[in-house]
Amino acid sequence: MNTSTTTNNRIKFLLFVVLYTFFPYDISAQQHHHKPNFVIIMADDLDVQQLSCYGGKNLETKHIDRLASEGLMFNSMIASEAMCIPTRASLLTGLYPARHGAYQNHKPVYDGLKSVVHYLGDLGYRVGLTGKDHMTKPKAIFPFDRVDGFEPNCVSPTDVYFLDSVQHYITQDSPYCLFIMSNNPHAPWTVGDPREFNPSELTLPAHWVDTEQSRTEFRKYLAEVRRLDNQVGDVLAMLEKTGQDKNTIVIFLGEQGPQFPGGKWGLYDYGQKSGMIVRWPEKVSANVETDAIVQYEDITPTLVDIAGGEAITGLDGQSFKQVLTHPEKPHREVAFGIHNNIPEGPAYPMRSIRDNKYKLILNLLPDATYSIKWMMNLKKPQLVWTTWIAQAEHDAAAAELTNRIAHKPAVEFYDLQQDPHELENLAEESAYKKLITKYTDRLQNWMKEQGDSGIDMDTKF
Repeated sequence: MNTSTTTNNRIKFLLFVVLYTFFPYDISAQQHHHKPNFVIIMADDLDVQQLSCYGGKNLETKHIDRLASEGLMFNSMIASEAMCIPTRASLLTGLYPARHGAYQNHKPVYDGLKSVVHYLGDLGYRVGLTGKDHMTKPKAIFPFDRVDGFEPNCVSPTDVYFLDSVQHYITQDSPYCLFIMSNNPHAPWTVGDPREFNPSELTLPAHWVDTEQSRTEFRKYLAEVRRLDNQVGDVLAMLEKTGQDKNTIVIFLGEQGPQFPGGKWGLYDYGQKSGMIVRWPEKVSANVETDAIVQYEDITPTLVDIAGGEAITGLDGQSFKQVLTHPEKPHREVAFGIHNNIPEGPAYPMRSIRDNKYKLILNLLPDATYSIKWMMNLKKPQLVWTTWIAQAEHDAAAAELTNRIAHKPAVEFYDLQQDPHELENLAEESAYKKLITKYTDRLQNWMKEQGDSGIDMDTKF
């Protein structure tokens, strides 16, 4: 090396030392600049089959459809427990319900856990949340930046929101991950305009009993789905207006199914099967679908992976980053499910395992009656369930549909490809006995690994 080259290298080194000494934050900002931002929009009790991009016939969800046309739509996104608190705790911690501790609704997670706020914070991210926030306590485990804008109370009769604070949050220098938690379409269904929908023309879910009240309540629900879609549109417009869309990954999540019989608070696909759409400019191909099985526990590890972090030991979730660029690749072999009925009704523990072909459900107290106080209280005539039971008294088909929900056998086994609505239980068919044993063994092994005590988890504490 000649003297001139050596001198030039020394000058470059001295300049680097001076710059780093006097302008460390500028250098850090340059390093952060290339990290993608995350905006995660989460619905509340969404029947994703009502979205037109998922095949819905009752309304056109043009803004969510636009996301799907510009990104990757997941067809096998499975909530491990179809309740708000457990699902969100799994999303934020990367742990299954038995391990994060919030395996009964409205219960806190275990002390000493970490969440996505810590994991992304260690990688230089600001992690904020606006909207529904009942899964952000204690603050030591969920130390989000609280951002005003969206309604935090999921049972509020209104959902008035504004984007000023949200826009301010996303236009600061450092990379960010912002969770936008809508309260739509969670009950009470009091926002939006139900008059958009003609009750007599609605396509009802296949397992519903067709009553006047079913159609009246369903149109209110759909009005809130419309409201949710408009919120998504407003967020996308804000990202474009601020130029944030170019380096921001947008993830839309459905949470779990709706507060109708057979949905939320159970393990049928109407409650457990969710939806996810990911738009990542210049990385994820547009208008693509994947059948890769993913659970909410996988999202935090994926965010960390995309942000450049190392895999976190001890989590139940696994990064599905490779699926984003190679949607033909599988992720999980199976998805697991857990349900504990207390405090939403009397004890009724269930467990499930499924792939894209078959699903097994074990009802651990089959002699008990399954009931949810919010939607199966016969003293409330406004509930659709009350009208279903009344019709079941003189209608054999209605009796079969209601009995399926309230009185379950010990074992349920479904061919999801032939029977996607889970209306034909194959558990007593001799041709499926070996398959049922295989799925049962794997489910029970998972329960042991999780420290899942089954019936004992569905007791008051």
